[in-house]
Amino acid sequence: MATDIIIPTVLFATIFGIFYVWFITRNKERMALIEKGADASVFFSKKRPNRRSTVLGLGMFLLGIALGILIGALLANYTMLSEGVAYSSMVFFFGGLSLIVFYLIDKKQSVKKDE
Repeated sequence: MATDIIIPTVLFATIFGIFYVWFITRNKERMALIEKGADASVFFSKKRPNRRSTVLGLGMFLLGIALGILIGALLANYTMLSEGVAYSSMVFFFGGLSLIVFYLIDKKQSVKKDE
């Protein structure tokens, strides 16, 4: 019973602690820059990542994983491969393949954008 309360409490405290340290450190760095009279524009990125590109990458990755699960199920049912090998190999294969295809598509779009 006590572990039912301890685990979520520790998880919440850890997440809170990480964010707290991150924000405090960020604030200290910025205050040090202001005290030195340096330009604080280093914290503001001029080039923001394209949201469409991020969504496309995530969508392709999830589609690759789904396709890997489907092909893994087919391999597990119709071949002599064990389920663990079939599922894990196909999920990693199609997940990685989808990321490579996304990289090529994103590279082509960024070249078009630069022209």
